[in-house]
Amino acid sequence: MNINERIELIKRNTDEIITEEELKKLLEKKKKPVVYWGTAPTGKPHVGYFFPALKMADLIKAGFKVKVLLADLHAALDNTPWNILEKRYEYYAKVIPLMIKSIGVDATDLEFVKGSDFQLKPEYTHDVLELSSLVSVHGAHKAASEVVKLGDNPRLSGLIYPIMQVMDEQYLEVDAQLGGTDQRKIMVLARENLPKLGYEKRIEIINPLIPGLIGKKMSASDEKSKIDLLDSLETVKQKINSAECVAGEVDNGVMAFLKYVLMVIKKDKKEKFVIKRPEKYGGNVDYVDYESLEKDFKAKKIHPLDVKNALAEEIYKLLEPIQKDKKTYELAKIAYPEK
Repeated sequence: MNINERIELIKRNTDEIITEEELKKLLEKKKKPVVYWGTAPTGKPHVGYFFPALKMADLIKAGFKVKVLLADLHAALDNTPWNILEKRYEYYAKVIPLMIKSIGVDATDLEFVKGSDFQLKPEYTHDVLELSSLVSVHGAHKAASEVVKLGDNPRLSGLIYPIMQVMDEQYLEVDAQLGGTDQRKIMVLARENLPKLGYEKRIEIINPLIPGLIGKKMSASDEKSKIDLLDSLETVKQKINSAECVAGEVDNGVMAFLKYVLMVIKKDKKEKFVIKRPEKYGGNVDYVDYESLEKDFKAKKIHPLDVKNALAEEIYKLLEPIQKDKKTYELAKIAYPEK
């Protein structure tokens, strides 16, 4: 691939790159740049995590090395109880590699990093404290507002969270960060403040967030809004069938998952998305790209229930490799004990 082709692949299904010009210069001067994607082990990972996994795959294909930060200390700052923090880290460390493997990503250029392995070092702490003297309370609150559960009486930990995420870019030794639109304010905070400490600003690759099944952000803490990685086929079908999806309207979690996840996988594997229907309703129909599917859905040529049934089957195919490893169930029970 030439540089323009690599940039187009990196841009696929993104909202924004800050900045594209810097990205081009990076690809011109560095043979294998490094990017990181971070996640804090708070609520249980769900099928929405397949989206960043696909973007990581794009970045690997575009010549990047990808670091996955499992930010255990960030989870504690976001109100994960300290006494189960390590167990939640272990669960994430188990299932996220299985998710990446499930979509067929080449893991050769993938590295997993535990946050506390470098975030407790004296030099990191020094830089966090120095940065805290440069960032206002208002600035930290604004940056954290879409990421941390602040509530009406926010804890100090929630304001430390974005400052640490800024420093992660430096101490992970990366050229870029991948994250959702909810991370944008923290990314901008990093670009504004890292140079004040004598460090380079990084490129920020921002992807949209997939809506939940009930019309809002797919959330690890809201069971009704997402499909858990350990849900049975029956549960997957039940959740998908209960999801908001009005005939002819594409602004919903069902169509978003098809657009950003399933149809991307199908296209890359050169497979078709098959919607099974009785002959009296037109028989089976298949699609090789999302645009054709969306066009027929908008024209009401395919019924939401038929789309949902097909999607449920495909989602469960992605979950099967994760669920075959029985260790995931054991870890989940310890990390997320029933109340």
